[in-house]
Amino acid sequence: MRRLMLGVLFMVGAFAASTSVAAAAPHFTHGGEPVCTIVITGGEADVTCPTELAGLGEGDLLVETTVAGFAVYTCENQGGNQAPGQNRVLEGPTTTPVLIPGASIKNGRAAFTALGELNAAPTVSAAAAGCPNPNWTGVNPQLTVTSITENISQAGVLLFTCTASNPEGLTSPVELTCAPA
Repeated sequence: MRRLMLGVLFMVGAFAASTSVAAAAPHFTHGGEPVCTIVITGGEADVTCPTELAGLGEGDLLVETTVAGFAVYTCENQGGNQAPGQNRVLEGPTTTPVLIPGASIKNGRAAFTALGELNAAPTVSAAAAGCPNPNWTGVNPQLTVTSITENISQAGVLLFTCTASNPEGLTSPVELTCAPA
């Protein structure tokens, strides 16, 4: 009878252990939360966010990174004279998708880099840039990134939404705050 009880307990324990492993929820690995680097060159911003997840199931991962910000332009007249613009011209949001094939997920883990970009128009109207009068044009945009959102889905199911925002501008590196869906 004692052997039978031990056998039953062993089987129940083995079943519980196997179901808890199989039911592991997706989560970020230690140090795997997205930390984004922003590189701005005039009117162009490139955002890269390395991330690592574990506890994944089967199916492709879709990572959609949305970036928004503003540009400030220099006012230039037809004679080439320049003056600082006064207005912030909103840019974006733009969304960049990255697909990680299910075949590249190994043992429920995937490391990837989410990408985003934001581009300002090379010129804008005098009114948009805040120039003194319509004889001026907004040129030489200086871009500032104000928000980054990363949505991570697997097999069509949203797993996480990660965000960071600051209306005055984000400073690289940017740690995103993630919430499960």
